[in-house]
Amino acid sequence: MLEDSWALVRDNLDQTVSLRREITWKPDGSPVTQADLFQEKLIADFLRARLPDVTLIAEESYVAGQDMQSGWVAVLDPIDGTENFCSGLKEWGVALSIWRDGAHQGSALMLPEMGDILMSGMSIPTYKSRIVGLSSSYNAEIGAILADNPEGRVMGCAVYNMYNVIRGAYARFVNPKGAYSWDLLAGVALAHEAGCAVFLEGEPYHGQFLDPDKRHRVDIWHRHDLHPGQGPVG
Repeated sequence: MLEDSWALVRDNLDQTVSLRREITWKPDGSPVTQADLFQEKLIADFLRARLPDVTLIAEESYVAGQDMQSGWVAVLDPIDGTENFCSGLKEWGVALSIWRDGAHQGSALMLPEMGDILMSGMSIPTYKSRIVGLSSSYNAEIGAILADNPEGRVMGCAVYNMYNVIRGAYARFVNPKGAYSWDLLAGVALAHEAGCAVFLEGEPYHGQFLDPDKRHRVDIWHRHDLHPGQGPVG
């Protein structure tokens, strides 16, 4: 089903990209495009056809109070990094995480304009980077990390950041201000599967479902020797 979702996104990429200039603004001042809405419906319809009783938790249509602990649940961010997307950048992604009765079944991080995907069950060739990826939701902790690390990156897309830390192209990704489950769940589940050191709210992550009604502070470390003699992170 994850592979078919990826095929669906790729097959409709031209239509998605054609809508990137059709922008409205949320109450918090952030953009939402017609592409966000188009792609959410596209994937939601696909999931409901395959899993008729699925509970869908998606960024643009989520309603609080749904039963999230029984049956099939899909957590979807149809376009993560909308600011990048509507600015004409290719660093945006799609996050999909599928659960059943509170247990993780599989997740995917998709980067459609880059042609890249990372999903459960894939073999992941890894790198040994010292780059630290940081959330664009700035706060003082991010400033301190940038000051202390000569190779910080602020890319504006959680999917892109988590894709890179899982494969070791980043040594670390940190969002100390917090983001919602549709931004993070697929990535933290995949990072946990891959053996990264994953922390939520400063505590080790053990593969649990994330409450969609709150923001979650995340810190992911790829376990490798960043510098000679330092030893494995985490």
